[in-house]
Amino acid sequence: MGVFNRRNAVIGWLTWTAGKRAVKYAAKDATKDAKPSLDPQTKKPNKSAIALLVAGGLGALTFWKKKRSGGNTPPAA
Repeated sequence: MGVFNRRNAVIGWLTWTAGKRAVKYAAKDATKDAKPSLDPQTKKPNKSAIALLVAGGLGALTFWKKKRSGGNTPPAA
């Protein structure tokens, strides 16, 4: 009898499905109050929106610099 059989496949599929649902629920609950948006009184972005923009900009600059410098090219033999 092999390790991979229909029973193990079904158990794995059920575990994966339940895990995805639990993670989605936890993520939705965690971000319920921390959505990056504009403050309605001052019309300025809140701190999480500013942090998101800064992190995105740094990620883009890092990616652009790596692409421009050649990235992970192996040395010539």
